[in-house]
Amino acid sequence: MMHARMIVLMALCSLVAPADDPVTITFDKVEAGKPMSSFTDQGVVFALARPPSTSRAAGRVMFFPHLKTPRKGILNAMANESIPVEIRFAKPAASVTLVLWGSIGSRAVVEAYDIEGKVVDRASRDAVPERTGPEQPIPSFELTVKASTIAFVRFSGAPPGGYVVCDEVRFMPRADAGK
Repeated sequence: MMHARMIVLMALCSLVAPADDPVTITFDKVEAGKPMSSFTDQGVVFALARPPSTSRAAGRVMFFPHLKTPRKGILNAMANESIPVEIRFAKPAASVTLVLWGSIGSRAVVEAYDIEGKVVDRASRDAVPERTGPEQPIPSFELTVKASTIAFVRFSGAPPGGYVVCDEVRFMPRADAGK
């Protein structure tokens, strides 16, 4: 009887465990330089936060290579208009960390939103780090947002003609997201 209870307890724990495990998304195997309306990986949707307002062109995101490294990241493909990239989660998250890099003169902002579209946390840098020489890769940095319920995040901060790129997303689903 004790053995059967132990098996049932272990089975129940295994059903709950995935909601507590952090999720990591990278873009190393995605084709760079091909604009697309959105991209989905592990149920997470990446797209522009809004349509372009200065052009009739369709809003696009695309993947960009991180110079001097094998990594790639996602960014706003609309070079002449600064539109945040939105990352929408299939189930609410409790924390989200973005690994970012950007062009000289860019700042970086990550805002977390609840299901009603209200900002619930914000992280930013006034300036992205710059490389110390042309032989160096552009430095990456992390910004983390936390809240009881994060439905989506947006990252931005590049001026027109500049870029802020996300090459890794790590998030912790809410422990009760599966209930």
